[in-house]
Amino acid sequence: MKRVIKVLFLTTMVLTILTGSAPGEVKLVKGQIVYVPCYTSFISGVFYPVKATIFIHNTDPNNGIKIVRIDFYNTSGKLVEKYLPQPLNLGPVAATRISVKEPLNGEDGAGAHFLIQWQAEQKVVEPLIEAWFLFAEGTKGYSFTSPTRIIQEDVN
Repeated sequence: MKRVIKVLFLTTMVLTILTGSAPGEVKLVKGQIVYVPCYTSFISGVFYPVKATIFIHNTDPNNGIKIVRIDFYNTSGKLVEKYLPQPLNLGPVAATRISVKEPLNGEDGAGAHFLIQWQAEQKVVEPLIEAWFLFAEGTKGYSFTSPTRIIQEDVN
């Protein structure tokens, strides 16, 4: 278990360095729709199942945000499941996580993704949305993250 934690920590540090996250850059917005790649299998000669979890962090220290949509799609873009039956309020610096309930197998899971929409009453610090993946077999373990992409934004 200690080894898995070390691997997760080192992977996070390397990805942070490689993605060039710039501390101090604060973006204020009123809402976004975010595309989150959420693979439930990966290919290495054969398809391996992956445990996928999405983390949503409200990074604003003073204001809450409302998550209004969390929809899961397969590789071909077909809606698989709506994960949010009603809006979810996240208070200042609160967080939540979403675990993929039923991973998709093979090609259907290789390009699976979420569309996540959030809103705020006034401009807030942009939330942090991350996808984490874990696969373990015997003494081997793999973990990785995927970058998210803003596809729509409300800055007014």
